[in-house]
Amino acid sequence: MNPILHFLIAALPAVTAGTDADSVSSHHSLAPIEVTATIKQQGILFDQPLAGNSFNMTRMESGGITTQKDFSLATPNLYMPDYGSRMTSTIYVRGIGARMEQPSMGLYLDNVPILNKNNYEFDFYDIRRTDILRGPQCTLYGRNSIGGVINIFTLSPLDFQGVRVYAGYGNGNTADVRASVYRRETEHFGWSLAVGHHSSDGFFTNVYDGSHADKILSEGIRNRLQWKLSERLFIDNTLSFNYVKQNGFAYAYIDPETGTVGEVNHNDPCKYDRTGIINGTTVRYDGARFRFQSVTSYQYMNDRMTMDQDFLPISMFTLVQAQKEHAVTQELLFRSIDDNRKWQWLAGAFGFYKHNRMDAPVTFKKDGIDELIVANTNKYMDPFYPGAVMSVQEEEFVISSEFKLPTYGFAAFHQSSVDLGRWRLTAGVRFDYEHVGLSSDNSSRFHYHYPPVGDGYNLLTSEMNTRESLSYLEILPKFSAMYHFTHGNLYATVTRGYKAGGVNTQIFSEVLQSRMRNDLIRDLGQRPNEQHIDITYEPESNWNYEAGAHLNLWENRLQMVVAGFYIDSRNQQITVFPPGQSTGRMMSNAGKSRSYGAEITAGYNHNGLRVDLSYGFTDARFVEYHDNHTDHKGNKVPYAPRNTVYAAGEYGIATGTGFPDRIFLRLDWRGAGKMYWNEANTMSQGFYGLIGAGLGFKAGNYYLDLWGRNLTGKKYNTFYFTSIGNSFVQKAKPRQYGATLRFNL
Repeated sequence: MNPILHFLIAALPAVTAGTDADSVSSHHSLAPIEVTATIKQQGILFDQPLAGNSFNMTRMESGGITTQKDFSLATPNLYMPDYGSRMTSTIYVRGIGARMEQPSMGLYLDNVPILNKNNYEFDFYDIRRTDILRGPQCTLYGRNSIGGVINIFTLSPLDFQGVRVYAGYGNGNTADVRASVYRRETEHFGWSLAVGHHSSDGFFTNVYDGSHADKILSEGIRNRLQWKLSERLFIDNTLSFNYVKQNGFAYAYIDPETGTVGEVNHNDPCKYDRTGIINGTTVRYDGARFRFQSVTSYQYMNDRMTMDQDFLPISMFTLVQAQKEHAVTQELLFRSIDDNRKWQWLAGAFGFYKHNRMDAPVTFKKDGIDELIVANTNKYMDPFYPGAVMSVQEEEFVISSEFKLPTYGFAAFHQSSVDLGRWRLTAGVRFDYEHVGLSSDNSSRFHYHYPPVGDGYNLLTSEMNTRESLSYLEILPKFSAMYHFTHGNLYATVTRGYKAGGVNTQIFSEVLQSRMRNDLIRDLGQRPNEQHIDITYEPESNWNYEAGAHLNLWENRLQMVVAGFYIDSRNQQITVFPPGQSTGRMMSNAGKSRSYGAEITAGYNHNGLRVDLSYGFTDARFVEYHDNHTDHKGNKVPYAPRNTVYAAGEYGIATGTGFPDRIFLRLDWRGAGKMYWNEANTMSQGFYGLIGAGLGFKAGNYYLDLWGRNLTGKKYNTFYFTSIGNSFVQKAKPRQYGATLRFNL
């Protein structure tokens, strides 16, 4: 099958993804997936009581899916916007999601759960299969799978042997190069080594100095070792390394009254650097009637975000946030494997520990000192000492913030399914305990002069040392019923999901600034107005009620997935920006919210013509939410699109010659919107549609694709926020085009 046709199939959630019969090339066939399949799912996705998608390797490669964000919109109600850096890997699904802290979907790489959202986005190369499960999956997967799970499986050296090469180039001086080798040294041992490189000058310019505002370099290495020690015992180890160096956060000022968007224009650096290491070992034993699997991982992340927090050519604030995190996970799984038994069961236990050390100093610069400290203090003190003017000796000073964040958790879970003729009934439960600790040391120092209270400059020192400890115990049940018939199945499910709570580390500089201003006013002999800011947030939980169908019609020429859902949420986590001239952001809990919607996908394939359609609708609103200033009851939940649409058509032509032997033409259209940017629903992005096209050539094991995205150059925004009372947006990337060549040896 040609590469462009694979793209179209990839864009549609594969409702018949039970056999992964993809091939690397006409001469390099893959064996049926055996060692990479997750044992948490009973059978194929088509036979599961959920709405799921499966993308195989050739579909992802030919479709230009190079990171997780490329699945966005091609999957109903799934939105992964580009917020300006690979740190902000935010996922919204069915109205659930937040742009910071805990993710709304779990991510697994070769059965290893990725614990830190900052490690979510990495370059894809030699990904054998990706499964996307929508709806809460917490009974089996636990924390942070409240909206679903993304399961990624890499290529196995026991399934494929050879050399693979991929090279691509596009506008923006964008280059991708990947190479890998797979060897099976003996019948029982294989190894692989894969490397990848991605670089781009980007598509936005910082007009302040003419620099590339979104330039990026990312590189990765993955080594995989597999031993099949016997017919029953199998060991799999994957070691992956990823590195990112990026100019990011290309935010532009927007006039909230007129909607006019300016240029990227900031005078201090905005960038993001990350080094990540993940080592996972899977041990699997197949008994006569059960399967045992142990998954052990070590994860390391070292990243550094540098940000001009005013995003303007003035000297207000800069932030550096540096993290070093070590984490270990251990999961034990048992499940029955006797397919002839009516009762199938699965039981497991999971534990993790991670320790994050974070340094997040905020540097107050001249304009920030004058406008926020001096001006505000003079205004506050004027009724007591009319006309008196304070001054600060320093041109800049640092508000230091150091954090230690140990987190650990344990879980036990069980699920049973009973087959009763055409019916399958399933029930499960998970007991999940989590503990979050915080130790923080924050301080600031500067010298001030205020004539009414003395001559010369006085030293003001503010300190805040915080110790917090949070613990949560969650019970996560699941119930489902499925009815099978000739052309597919019907299902209904009720599940409870939750997303972990935590600490608002990104608001601590704002808290200390408030402490500093209060200390200064006390130093001047007056009583300040105390203001409380929450530094913790509660876990989010929901109940998901869902019904749907998987259908194969017209001799399997037409496949469909239809689903409807209603989600009742408590303490929904949303990202908010404190009012006024603040620099921080924080996670807050909305009291109650609800979301309902529908999803449908359809794919028709016959005589070389393939047409794919998918549509997702979500209406997500606050039921109870008052932020101490405004009642947002009835307003739409921000950032989540109301509609997602995908439509594609492709036709392949056999040339009858050897070079090329087939030519393919493709046209696709995808859209999203409307979405609101704030809880008040005063700022929004309307519905937008993007056109893409491709021309592909296949000759033996060689594939050449000429492609284009957003061909009309549609202008829209992917993100909105406020900082120091100003409004900013992340503009979407403009027209993109390029060529890719790949081959196997």
